[in-house]
Amino acid sequence: MMWRRLWMRSDSPMADLPHSLQIVMNWADSHLHHFLIGGKRYGLERSGAFGFRDDAFQVRLDRFDFRPKEKFSYTSNYYDEWQLEIRFEERLPLEVKKSYPVCIAGKRAAPPEDCGGPWRFMALKQQYSLWDMGERLLEILDDENLAQNREDDVGEVNTYLYWLNADRFDRGGVN
Repeated sequence: MMWRRLWMRSDSPMADLPHSLQIVMNWADSHLHHFLIGGKRYGLERSGAFGFRDDAFQVRLDRFDFRPKEKFSYTSNYYDEWQLEIRFEERLPLEVKKSYPVCIAGKRAAPPEDCGGPWRFMALKQQYSLWDMGERLLEILDDENLAQNREDDVGEVNTYLYWLNADRFDRGGVN
């Protein structure tokens, strides 16, 4: 399981929350998404997509008056169906000198945005085993292959770099 812990200002508009989530997930915000809170959908309107009753720029996060440990959902990329569970942990006093939002903790790299959804992500994780990647990297690094300097190999190596680091989380990079 991967997770992130964010501190956000309670007076932030709802529109800031999806933007913050896209950053901590290392996603490009190129897909439609929405929140489901108390049975009602909230989100940012986009041309050609369904609308929302409330303007996400006018609804502040403190409007929801979440209880500690209360959960709601965030769905992104309706084709891949990424469904994230958001849990409100607690309301803390505002630190005036602190910059918000800020990611204070997390675990594991987020899945690639367009990898095919949770089930496909798990299949890819099994496919990119250390053993298989090691064998292929040895082939790529073979002297004869290196002399050809193939662009295909560069893309493949970049893919391997993701999977080699999939269990790491870079909080500094996120912030």
